[in-house]
Amino acid sequence: MSSNLFHEPYRPQFHFTARVNWLNDPNGLVYYKGEYHLFYQYNPNIAPSGSDGDYKIWGHAISPDLVHWEIQPHAILPDQLGSIWSGSAVVDGENTSGFQIGTEKPIVAIYTAAGGTTIESQGQLFTQCIAYSLDRGRTWTKYPGNPVLGNVAGQNRDPKVVWNAPRHEWVMALYLHDHVYGFFASSNLKEWTYLHDLEMPGSSECPDFFPMRVQNDPTASGTGQEYWVFTGANGRYLVGTFDGTRFTPEEGPLQVDYGANYYAVQTFSDAPGARRIQIAWMAGGRYPGMPFNQQMSFPCEMALRQTDQGLRLVRQPVPEIATLYSRKHTWQNLTMQPGENPLAGIESELVDLQAEIEVGELDVFNFILHGQTMSYSVAEKLITVIDRSCEAKPENRRIKIRLLLDRTSLEVFVNDGQVSLTSCYVPDPSDRSLTFHASSNVKVLAMTLFELRSAWI
Repeated sequence: MSSNLFHEPYRPQFHFTARVNWLNDPNGLVYYKGEYHLFYQYNPNIAPSGSDGDYKIWGHAISPDLVHWEIQPHAILPDQLGSIWSGSAVVDGENTSGFQIGTEKPIVAIYTAAGGTTIESQGQLFTQCIAYSLDRGRTWTKYPGNPVLGNVAGQNRDPKVVWNAPRHEWVMALYLHDHVYGFFASSNLKEWTYLHDLEMPGSSECPDFFPMRVQNDPTASGTGQEYWVFTGANGRYLVGTFDGTRFTPEEGPLQVDYGANYYAVQTFSDAPGARRIQIAWMAGGRYPGMPFNQQMSFPCEMALRQTDQGLRLVRQPVPEIATLYSRKHTWQNLTMQPGENPLAGIESELVDLQAEIEVGELDVFNFILHGQTMSYSVAEKLITVIDRSCEAKPENRRIKIRLLLDRTSLEVFVNDGQVSLTSCYVPDPSDRSLTFHASSNVKVLAMTLFELRSAWI
């Protein structure tokens, strides 16, 4: 294998990619005993220039910190029931499945067997199956009683399973068809009972479903009130209540990310400290001449906050990104005139840039990083990243911007993650320029730029 692997010109340096060939949906995100497990849709047979294809296995990588990943042997392979399509994983801490033998808790993967997508599975329907690991995710055994949930509708797929502690049972959200999802419950992960359907206008595929407490609940003493959040593949979400048999939306559908490359969003199960950490497939990125195809977004920590408009999700890069920080540049209370560029002379390839800007009478300001533009119009209260835009209102005449720049991606977070834009681009490797400029005098209250090391060193 080439010594240049993971250092090719268009290889992301702190976003996860497979060694070679095609990658898409994040699957089976789970934490157990100090390790984050990232499984993912992987086609080992398709060249980088090809599309994803129907034949899928679960690739696997492990990280202690969500930043540095160690790729593992392939986890779950196709069988007579079909290709191994998307799903989730949980730690069965109470051994409800009965799989536990020794001291290690079972990690149970719940996935779609995509019948009819391989020669071996011709005539089979799309069903839901499970596999389990008793050695911290290193090896996997398929449950001999698969499928655990027969075909409900067409190409039903992408089971997301979560533990509902008050009811002492598991809950599954499953994509059915069009923009319709189904909910199911189980006491042991092996037998499932239908609960109800849910329509999610504007979204399909890859459901996620999880409880969250309001971070800034003014009515609570200690922990905030608990709600449940449901998301579709494109990150559209609903906030509501769940009584164990029915999810009742109270807010939404809403959107937190407006970028061009944000899809198949999923969050980690069993993360310590009740953290809710989300990863997306940055669908549609291009990587000319590379041995791999597609990348994941950088992991983001999510919070549920009460705002003037109601309950809203916010998302920001996990703080573990600081393990990559090298050189630091800072500015405080900087008054700039048009044509000035405080970033001149800095030509970092990898960047975490954080700025708080007083908009005042300002019309427009821009960050141009490696030729990719993030523009903010004060009059329109509109932020544009590459070719996508969304509303972003100043707070107290100030706006906070955070930009993560990798070789092939630019992720922008506004006002502590109230909105974000996740975008891919094809870089000019010779352009390392960084520019900040404004249409008129501007007050930069604070700006910090961290140059980053590669996570693959």
